[in-house]
Amino acid sequence: MNATSSRTRIVAVKHFHTTFVARGTSLWYNSFHCRFKVMANENLKVLNALDVAKTQWYHFTAIVIAGMGFFTDAYDLFCISLVTKLLGRIYYHNVGDKNPGSLPPNVSAAVNGVAFCGTLAGQLFFGWLGDKMGRKKVYGMTLMLMVICSIASGLSFSDEPTAVMATLCFFRFWLGFGIGGDYPLSATIMSEYANKKTRGAFIAAVFAMQGFGILTGGMVACIISAAFKSSFPAPAYEDDELRSTVSQADYVWRIILMFGSIPALMTYYWRMKMPETARYTALVAKNAKQAAADMSKVLQVDLEAEPEKLQEKSPNSFGLFSKQFAKRHGLHLLGTTTTWFLLDIAFYSQNLFQKDIFTAIGWIPAAKTMNAIEEVFKISRAQTLIALCSTVPGYWFTVAFIDRIGRFKIQLMGFFFMTVFMFALAIPYHHWTQKENRIGFVVMYALTFFFANFGPNATTFVVPAEIFPARLRSTCHGISAASGKAGAIIGAFGFLYAAQSQDKTKTDKGYPPGIGVKNSLIVLGVVNCLGMLFTFLVPESNGKSLEEMSRENEGEDEEVTEMESQRTHENRSLPI
Repeated sequence: MNATSSRTRIVAVKHFHTTFVARGTSLWYNSFHCRFKVMANENLKVLNALDVAKTQWYHFTAIVIAGMGFFTDAYDLFCISLVTKLLGRIYYHNVGDKNPGSLPPNVSAAVNGVAFCGTLAGQLFFGWLGDKMGRKKVYGMTLMLMVICSIASGLSFSDEPTAVMATLCFFRFWLGFGIGGDYPLSATIMSEYANKKTRGAFIAAVFAMQGFGILTGGMVACIISAAFKSSFPAPAYEDDELRSTVSQADYVWRIILMFGSIPALMTYYWRMKMPETARYTALVAKNAKQAAADMSKVLQVDLEAEPEKLQEKSPNSFGLFSKQFAKRHGLHLLGTTTTWFLLDIAFYSQNLFQKDIFTAIGWIPAAKTMNAIEEVFKISRAQTLIALCSTVPGYWFTVAFIDRIGRFKIQLMGFFFMTVFMFALAIPYHHWTQKENRIGFVVMYALTFFFANFGPNATTFVVPAEIFPARLRSTCHGISAASGKAGAIIGAFGFLYAAQSQDKTKTDKGYPPGIGVKNSLIVLGVVNCLGMLFTFLVPESNGKSLEEMSRENEGEDEEVTEMESQRTHENRSLPI
């Protein structure tokens, strides 16, 4: 009897303990669930206010502050193509040659491509750092690095060719490193400030400042070269090879490169005055109160100071290399990286070496018929005209239509027309090289630039800033942009060799025979066609909030639903 009674007591105690623990776990879960829902709602007050806020003066201020960084980026990246021929005349002239001096292939590749290597590294590093430290803390670093290295690029030491090129490449690498940081940070900051109705136009407007940077680069080079040409007249190379390059020409390329520091320096103060974005403060730093206070000041939105700092960890906190990220965003990241990679192969190979294409069709006279400074003027004038007629309008067409047509359609259309115009230039290439058809070639060439900018060159920048979670947004944009710069490196280095004539007697000095301009354009047409296909991996983000696109709230709901299901099952199995 006593033994039976003891066993009964033990069973009762175990049953009570199991019931108590299960009930206690359920109560803890319900308490956590309630607290988490409150936190989510607190965050959403700030984020919803941003999504529905009217367009205000601060939006335009942010566009200018972020956009001036991109203005400087474009100026610094593309101005080097205006002075490479001059560098060859100054530092690599061989007395008695029938043609002016030119940079050796390895030096030309390094000078043109080293900034892209730095940009790629900067995009990855500063993209990651922007998610770890916050957008604002990193934003000033990139700009100051650009200012210092832009000035240093024009102060390359010594007058020996090797020393000048080595120091020029060194400072342009670090200039590119700073430029690289501007890509993910500017895009992310603008996307997190904007309302969802006009977000695409705001981000595209920041990127469109790149067009003005390219245009200004050509105009500055035109003005400086025209002033020096007027002040220091010189004969053509074929008339007097030594006197065709005046000693003052060494100042021309230095002034052009150093000018890029001015717009960056002018915007440094205003960058430091910008508050951290509300989405980073609320979703990553978990401080909804500070986010509300910051946005109340700058956007003139009436937001209540929200409760205490959010310290609890959100269930939706998977990392970049997790299975959950791969499942949700893996194809999206593949789409943004491949499309940007393919676009930049075509875009940068054209942009950096358009002077060679213009020479090939006779739009720029043969080098030996000009003096050194006159050649800079002719090359910069050609780039200015292309920028004015096609590059700048293309960017602003995107700004005007991106929130009406949508990102996907604009990108698909851009790749399609780039493919069409590339093949239209390449297949009847001999026809376009005839003197009476050269203007037609330039028009077709300009149209490829127009649809690059009213197309994937803008949308590949916009979309990665909209579709990834806040805690990974800057990192993923940096990865996408770095993929693009890998394509730019291929275009910058590869096109130097590929565009060379198949006839050994017609290649540039030091270069082996290539596949020719015609076949190079065919290759670029195929690249654009592949970009059109990979566009189908990229989702449409038009009119949707950042949280809806990144599915940050959805992750919370899935986690809660799963926990609720488990608790319900356990509760049902418990005796009453």
